Amino acid sequence: MIKQELETFDVIGISVRTSNEAGRAAIDIPALWQRFMAEGIADKIPNKTDASLYCIYTDYEKDHTRPYTTVLGCRVTRTDEVPQGMVHVRLGGGLYATRVAKGNLMQGVVFAAWTEIWNSDLERRYTSDFEVYGAKAQNPEDAEVDIFVAVR
Repeated sequence: MIKQELETFDVIGISVRTSNEAGRAAIDIPALWQRFMAEGIADKIPNKTDASLYCIYTDYEKDHTRPYTTVLGCRVTRTDEVPQGMVHVRLGGGLYATRVAKGNLMQGVVFAAWTEIWNSDLERRYTSDFEVYGAKAQNPEDAEVDIFVAVR
């Protein structure tokens, strides 16, 4: 993995509190994506920087084995307009390890990448980690998703 410093930025979207315990996240996160797409949430987010989607993991109770919040949304230039039912998250800058998950999204390529991250020796901060679904993720059968993990 490559490490890089990131500046602080803002995302507006919808969220769910979940956990990796007992497969809860495997139910909650796909349901969040389904709601995001079905309700056209991206179209309702004001001041977007671009069309990329951000899936953020934040508010960790302890680490990836305990409850955390998942936010699905878009990066924005301003946060003075947060639509009702949505949340604003400010991702703190700092050092992030980056990795690209490549392959078929429907076959769990992103989950497989996270499994490797969980089993790695990365010194994680457990502040906010995120995935970026940009232009290279448009074809779900041959996608590239950038994963950013906050590290020390």
